[in-house]
Amino acid sequence: MTPIKLNLTKLKGRVVAIDGPAGSGKSTTARLLASRLGYSYLDTGAMYRALTYFALRNAISPSDGEKLKVIAKKVPIEFETHEDVNRVFINGEDVTQEIRSQEVTSHVSEVSAHYDVRREMVAKQRRMGRKGSIVAEGRDTTTVVFADADIKIYLDASVRERAQRRLLDMARLGVSTTLEEQEAEIQRRDRLDSTRENSPLTKARDAFVVDTTSLTIEGQVEHIISLIREVFK
Repeated sequence: MTPIKLNLTKLKGRVVAIDGPAGSGKSTTARLLASRLGYSYLDTGAMYRALTYFALRNAISPSDGEKLKVIAKKVPIEFETHEDVNRVFINGEDVTQEIRSQEVTSHVSEVSAHYDVRREMVAKQRRMGRKGSIVAEGRDTTTVVFADADIKIYLDASVRERAQRRLLDMARLGVSTTLEEQEAEIQRRDRLDSTRENSPLTKARDAFVVDTTSLTIEGQVEHIISLIREVFK
């Protein structure tokens, strides 16, 4: 597939926000889209994962909202891109691999559900996006963090397809699991993310919905670029 040519002058300073449930392809698609646009990439989900990893390593319970709020406010979380890989640092330590563990995955929804934690993290994310020319992705990016984004995308896919993608991710990390376990985990996280009191996962009314079930990653990126070209032609 020949990459679509872009008018980067019209796109300068824009904010592209991408939402969607776990396993819908947000992270990879957003990272590649940012690269094609010459934008910065903000993975809000990785920030919550980094916070969860730090809490677990320091024996802080995912249910302890007060202690988690302090961490969220005081401990720096940063991103650096090396050879097209978005690396995540918390308190100066590279935790890119560690935050994708099954243990972190099992607890991140609970950690991110605390109101004060989300308030602190959203403030950080908005500061990161203040300069524009950014692709931001996460579960409340289009509805809360960047509710005034220039264009909003909601990615979705079937539970089976999302579970298969997670299975591949776990295999690359050397984690042994099954498709059935990942389907159950996806469904559990969907319930938690869509029913939580603070910033639940919802589709923004002005978001473009993209079903990624039968799309390749490159196909997802090209489809979104087509939408962007149409909006900013």
